[in-house]
Amino acid sequence: MNPTLLDYYRLPEDLSNGITSSAPSEPVAPGFFRFGEKTICFGRCRIGVSKKVAGSEQFDASTNLSGEGRTVQLPFNFSEVVENLRLERYREKAMPERDSLVTSRAVRKLYYFLRKFLPVSVRRHLQRLYFQGWEELPFPAWPLDCTADTLHEKYLRLVMDANGVTRLPFIWFWPESAPACLVLTHDVETTAGRDFTDQLMDLDDSRGFKASFQVVPEKRYSVSDDYISRIKSRGFEVNVHDFNHDGNLYQSHELFLERAKQINEYTKKFGALGFRAGVMYRNLNWYEAFQFSYDMSVPNVAHLEPQRGGCCTVFPYFIGKILEIPLTTSQDYSVFQILNDYSIDLWKRQLELIRKRHGLMSFITHPDYLIDARPRKVYESLLDYLREMVARDKIWAALPGELDHWWRARRQMKLVRKDGGWQVEGPESNRASVAFAVADGQGVSYEFAGSHDRKGIPH
Repeated sequence: MNPTLLDYYRLPEDLSNGITSSAPSEPVAPGFFRFGEKTICFGRCRIGVSKKVAGSEQFDASTNLSGEGRTVQLPFNFSEVVENLRLERYREKAMPERDSLVTSRAVRKLYYFLRKFLPVSVRRHLQRLYFQGWEELPFPAWPLDCTADTLHEKYLRLVMDANGVTRLPFIWFWPESAPACLVLTHDVETTAGRDFTDQLMDLDDSRGFKASFQVVPEKRYSVSDDYISRIKSRGFEVNVHDFNHDGNLYQSHELFLERAKQINEYTKKFGALGFRAGVMYRNLNWYEAFQFSYDMSVPNVAHLEPQRGGCCTVFPYFIGKILEIPLTTSQDYSVFQILNDYSIDLWKRQLELIRKRHGLMSFITHPDYLIDARPRKVYESLLDYLREMVARDKIWAALPGELDHWWRARRQMKLVRKDGGWQVEGPESNRASVAFAVADGQGVSYEFAGSHDRKGIPH
């Protein structure tokens, strides 16, 4: 059984299948290819690859499956391609050359030096100039990219066909058979945002939601013990937000290691389990220096982030020992300031797409940008919409720490045969559900054990 597929679905471990996947044995550079008409992949492939996304349609790996009988071989390594997406290893080849500006230490240092002297209107104008043309980026897909999830579904269907089955059991993604998960988070960037925290908690509480607050531990504003305890006493979470939010966390490995050590100390001081980098800057290759339990710094699709890219999944995944909880919707700042959109239309569109995938609906909003009446009214509309959705569809509204706990428990669960059926064993198994992947056309749909109406899990 492919370990990546097993970890995603939590399939029965004794399932044998004739699916194998491999990459060229000789050293070749990775590139872009497709697995089906619309599924863009990045990695090594025996039929060839393109240096650019635009040329990927010339190499469709789905037309080059080989093998005999119940044995099928893919011309690429499935786990390698999934990891390339989740860890954004395609970025250098997929992103426009001007994106290198954001990685320039000199440019970033100059911007952050001038930033405190620039009014919001000027910063907004500069940012809009930088993001000009973002709608034309072909990959990842806007406004949501589910390439990694589509690859899992396609691979699972091949496994089912190879085994001659039309229904395959797995451990459902969320507890209590929830069709999807919702997580709200707030990044506190300034003194004004810190001072608005209590009012923002009031807004969340008024709609029955709890959220996590990511606080900057140094230089931006003071973080008192009373501030931390007030947040926690109301059932909200506290996490660490960068070190001092100067944009330099990943500028050099030496500086990063110094700050990572201090960040680890602040997670202990705050009693925090999670972290988010400032401005969603990230270098996933360095995460082994961190000691927190989960990270929230990787967007699903980052067209409106200074560091482009995206993990192309709407589900949590592990980077070593750290659980990545990706951002799957657009930040409030991007919606309000970059797109000049004071509605919840984009969020509703993203939520609908995530809901169809039974994935994670995760949000970042900032108390700093919700102080004024106009954006606050939009946020209240969002909360009202989310409250109705959660109640109607029985979606699991969780704190990121609760999600971290569940996903780790699910990873330890096993699906075993018992009394002629299937049963989940392991930590938190009393909250787990057995679901079935069902052959549906050329793909799969999902239904719960005991469901015979073939309508599956409601969307």
